[in-house]
Amino acid sequence: METLLTTLFWIVALLYSVVIHEVSHGAVAYSLGDPTAKNLGRLTLNPLKHLDMFGSVLLPLISLLMGGFIIGYAKPVPYDPLNLRDRKYGPAKVGMAGPAANIALALLFGLTLRFLPDIFSSSLIPELLSIVVILNLFLAVFNLFPIPPLDGHWLLLTFLPARFTAVRTFLYRYSFALLLMFLFFIFPLLTPFIMMLFRLITGIGF
Repeated sequence: METLLTTLFWIVALLYSVVIHEVSHGAVAYSLGDPTAKNLGRLTLNPLKHLDMFGSVLLPLISLLMGGFIIGYAKPVPYDPLNLRDRKYGPAKVGMAGPAANIALALLFGLTLRFLPDIFSSSLIPELLSIVVILNLFLAVFNLFPIPPLDGHWLLLTFLPARFTAVRTFLYRYSFALLLMFLFFIFPLLTPFIMMLFRLITGIGF
């Protein structure tokens, strides 16, 4: 029963973590003058507005059945960069909003876990809090990598000097191949770093 509860919590925590990630993009875009997400009804925490059949349903189930780390994503919240008041740095601000929201969630739940009263030390509560922290750290680190369509590429392109147009072209032309290489060969190597962040925030191992 406890294992089933933990599994269900993994799925719910993942769903709301990616929803908050996407809503944060739209909220920052709206604050900068673009109403696209608001007009489409995407500035809501209602997960039904953000579900992607593959990324939010099938992929988490497949990863669960394969016995690995439960992964998934929501439908990206659209925005029009031409509407942003800050044309130069606006895309980077919108892009960083998602990972920033995940980091904020990791800190909120991680510090709650760190200072949790001892009365909960043998209950399920610490495990559930740990799930939220580790999920959001993984989402933040993953999305900060500078490969399209990940959020980190907006930060890179914003500060990339104009003379490096070849780099910009290369990233977009080979984005899918680069993303696969990152997902299967580089991102797994970042797990120790993510676990270190978890220990720094919570004060415990994972």
